Amino acid sequence: MQRLFVALSIPEPVAQAIALIQSGVPGARWQSREQLHLTLRFIGEVDGRDAAAIDDALAGISAPAFALEPHGVGEFGGKHPHALWVGVRKSEPLLHLQRKVESALQRVGIAGDRERYKPHITVARLGRTPLGKVMDWLTDHALFTAPAFEVDEFQLYSSVLTDDGSIYRPERTYRLR
Repeated sequence: MQRLFVALSIPEPVAQAIALIQSGVPGARWQSREQLHLTLRFIGEVDGRDAAAIDDALAGISAPAFALEPHGVGEFGGKHPHALWVGVRKSEPLLHLQRKVESALQRVGIAGDRERYKPHITVARLGRTPLGKVMDWLTDHALFTAPAFEVDEFQLYSSVLTDDGSIYRPERTYRLR
């Protein structure tokens, strides 16, 4: 079994800008450079046959390349935050690509995602972090921006969970036109 997800890789200038804001929250487990990505769709555990079908479906996606600009920060979890993230400026081409990925996966039998898609780059996982410290971080970095970058491909990643965090490995790259 493999644990898979579809994502955009993050270029070095964006990763460097994110690294500059990865501090100031006690108990946060900051994502390493290798863990930074923008998820298009989490798939989960699949067997080899399903992984091959997913690969074929993703390879059939045709979508244009586009520019994406990281902007703003947020959290998931509300009063009990469990993650901090960097957002992106509204991008119809990104949403178009995400819908194509979702549709391709559903055609090969992957159940539809029940969550509304929220494009983001997770920058930290939180445990018992004081809410006030999270709010301070959000306020301090509310106007965060990073250099816009060209998205001309997306990846199928595998994920292995370890005690030290997840290890992500790109399994296949798909070019955009």
